[in-house]
Amino acid sequence: MPISRTALWIGRILSGLVIAFLLMDGGIKMVPIREVTDTMQQLGYSGSVEQARLLGANTFACAVLYAFPRTAILGAILLTGLLGGAMATHLRVDSPLFTHLLFGLYIGLMAWGGLYLRDPALRALMPIRN
Repeated sequence: MPISRTALWIGRILSGLVIAFLLMDGGIKMVPIREVTDTMQQLGYSGSVEQARLLGANTFACAVLYAFPRTAILGAILLTGLLGGAMATHLRVDSPLFTHLLFGLYIGLMAWGGLYLRDPALRALMPIRN
């Protein structure tokens, strides 16, 4: 089933927003700015520079894999795991529900929704029937 131009562009825009967010998020962890290490400590992690950079590298890897069509599904799967871990961390420290805890869900839905709209192989694997 062919993808309409509108669906393709909406998928590209959603995916582009996810990639932009991941690159920004990975970048601030690679530097890392003080707010990153302080927040990591508040969430129960050591907040070391090495730990922040490792998390940033993982985020970059997910973004790069997700950005390229040949590896986009693998990137989305790995991204789902990364976001699930972030959600579990926020659940553990009793973060606010809609702004912190569910933020990973929002990004995950955008990532999979964007990929679904732009990737015919994923649409064939998981068809939505009328």
